Amino acid sequence: MTSGRVMAMFGRAEGRDMGSTRRLAAGLAAAALLASCGARGFDPDLRGWLPGNLGTAEAAAEAPARPQPDERGVISFPGSQVVLARSGDTPAAVAARLGLSGDALARHNALPADAALTAGAVLVLPQRVAGAAATTSAPALRDPFAAASPAAAGAGAAPRPAPANPREHVVTAGETAWSVARRYNISVQDLASWNGLPADMGLRVGQRLIVPAAAARVAAATTSAPGQGSATPLPPSAAAPLPDETTRPAASPAPEAPVADLGTTRTAASGSGRFRMPVQGSIIRVYEKGRNDGIDIAAPTGSTVAAAGAGTVAAVTRDTAGVPIVVVRHEGDLMTVYAGLGDVAVSKGDTIGTGDRIGAAGNNGFVHFEVRRGFESLDPETFLN
Repeated sequence: MTSGRVMAMFGRAEGRDMGSTRRLAAGLAAAALLASCGARGFDPDLRGWLPGNLGTAEAAAEAPARPQPDERGVISFPGSQVVLARSGDTPAAVAARLGLSGDALARHNALPADAALTAGAVLVLPQRVAGAAATTSAPALRDPFAAASPAAAGAGAAPRPAPANPREHVVTAGETAWSVARRYNISVQDLASWNGLPADMGLRVGQRLIVPAAAARVAAATTSAPGQGSATPLPPSAAAPLPDETTRPAASPAPEAPVADLGTTRTAASGSGRFRMPVQGSIIRVYEKGRNDGIDIAAPTGSTVAAAGAGTVAAVTRDTAGVPIVVVRHEGDLMTVYAGLGDVAVSKGDTIGTGDRIGAAGNNGFVHFEVRRGFESLDPETFLN
């Protein structure tokens, strides 16, 4: 769900630029994803990630589709080979199918030889196996991550040329799918599809990842011969004189702008009533998917920020400037995210009830609130009562 990429909350809501807004959304999405990893997941300080933007969507170039495997599940590249596991496979079973040592294949991929593999999981081979073509057009083993296209689906389709030899990356402690994708300037979705990563994007220390080469972005250039460009439009005054108008002298004072009372502008919510407002105040910026993945609620410094619903504190982390972010997991695979806090009154793993205090508003004048289901952000107003 680029980016990570969370500095926007330090300006007034109406003064933030769109680049800062995208960084806030990506940072909060990353925090929510960390929370979805479960009790055994890790909860890193986001400042330990790569500097600057935390996402990959803006900087990453699109990678080509992964080649189709042969009937054994093998994909061959100029300098390496990988194999796709079948349902119920173990490293030992895959190795036996390919005539390799089970211990060597398992050790090369940081797995026990009897580890249960999910369908589509990718293992890097420690040595090449014979009889594998670079690509196949109609593999017997279905590739669950292959892009569906008429050319790929046709039984007589011509084989595609193999893409550039992918890099190989060995996962170290603390790395995530997002940090690896950003390191190689590809999208996290491409990294997941090439490696058969699970839905929670979980990695293990020592896991070998294949990193596809990103396709270069080529900007289409349009040129025209001198005198053959767009025609100059005829000004309206050429056909008819401009109408008379009365203008105000430049020295005249500007009219006074009405003073809005934001506390009286909030309308009754039309949502499901699943959650309550985390802080008392007006919604000063609404949800815009992909631009503002939550709502901003006006809140004076020190205002109590309460849990929107009962749940478990899944993560307590900080943005790149040290401002706290709290993620709470609720029933129904939902998570709520609270940013722009001045202090935090809960810890990871705490069980809290609706309305329990989780912290206080910071000095930005607002609290940012999100509702998420996995990677997807949802409109918080549809859940508020």
